[in-house]
Amino acid sequence: MASRLAFAREMAHVQAMTGGMKWIAGLSLAVVALIGTAVLFGRGTEAQAHMETWLSSEDVLADGSAAVDDAITFVANEVVQETPPYDPDDPFVIKRVLPIEGPIRYGEWHWDDEGVPDGPLVMTVDLQARVISVFRNGYEIGAAAALLGTPEHPTPTGTFPILTKERHNVSEKYNNAPMPWTLRLTWDGVAIHGGSQVERGYASHGCIGVPDEFVSRLYEIAEVGDVVIITDGVMTGVGGSLSTES
Repeated sequence: MASRLAFAREMAHVQAMTGGMKWIAGLSLAVVALIGTAVLFGRGTEAQAHMETWLSSEDVLADGSAAVDDAITFVANEVVQETPPYDPDDPFVIKRVLPIEGPIRYGEWHWDDEGVPDGPLVMTVDLQARVISVFRNGYEIGAAAALLGTPEHPTPTGTFPILTKERHNVSEKYNNAPMPWTLRLTWDGVAIHGGSQVERGYASHGCIGVPDEFVSRLYEIAEVGDVVIITDGVMTGVGGSLSTES
């Protein structure tokens, strides 16, 4: 079930109550609305024993822009689908996606948690859409373009609980590069973090790099044990499940 539960928001014109198709991504259940166009790219505590394995927050320019463009250039046609029946009291059912107009560009982020009730926090990341989404109690409260890995240093798919939170983390392996607001997902170095150049043509060594303004908000509400789901082009919509249980 984990591979079906991550949502990467692929841009736009999301109608929360009509339930447009979403890309189910992995790491943060980032909701990608296929109701829209594809992801376009614009401009955009304590150090642990394994810190030397972390990706530099400066990120690494991919070896050739063609590889990056091939990985991120796709266009999704508008798809309209009726919202299936669902239990509105289930905290792991998607009840809302953010009404973002137009494509999410590199460096862009959105956050709106006003009026959203408390409940389980689930994050999704989709490798194809390159978007991270944050859900609380089934309501999408945040979405941003994400910097991801390359074929040589891929971002893994799967379900990952947050292992540690490191507010002022630095990379000993990459010249003490700052990696603020680190949410560690694996002991071999994959994490969500700030300090990244979230711009077209850049990539990571497998981490999920997001804008500082976005990750700082996520860091404040995320707790150790909260789940991040990373997928690769799966789709769902309003009424879909964020549960990691089969």
